[in-house]
Amino acid sequence: MLPERDRTALEDMLAHAREAIEAAQGRRESDLQTDRLFCLAVQHLLAILGEAAGRVSAPTRASLAHIPWGQVIGMRNRLVHGYDSVRADRVWATITLDLPALVHDLETALAPEQAPGGDASADPPRDQPTT
Repeated sequence: MLPERDRTALEDMLAHAREAIEAAQGRRESDLQTDRLFCLAVQHLLAILGEAAGRVSAPTRASLAHIPWGQVIGMRNRLVHGYDSVRADRVWATITLDLPALVHDLETALAPEQAPGGDASADPPRDQPTT
């Protein structure tokens, strides 16, 4: 079972990743150059995502080693400290290519935590009928 602080941080990561993906729906990379509010919104969502990642404890990060913690936190640091050198193509690639996989990984990590009873491994496989 995840410590409460880690579970909360992972849930925050998931919520902000989903929101960034949703904000980009129907958009193009060029919108990051032409729509300042869109650009600021998604950058803020990515920064919060990275901040939440930084709050996850070392043991939980180690147990979820497939999540690219350094990249997630590094993106936050670039957005906050290197705001004047952020590349729109990297922001777009992060949202459209990297975040869907991260959402999947976070959903998987949180699934046992969110399932009633706390243990999703007790559920039957989806292709098996329940009797």
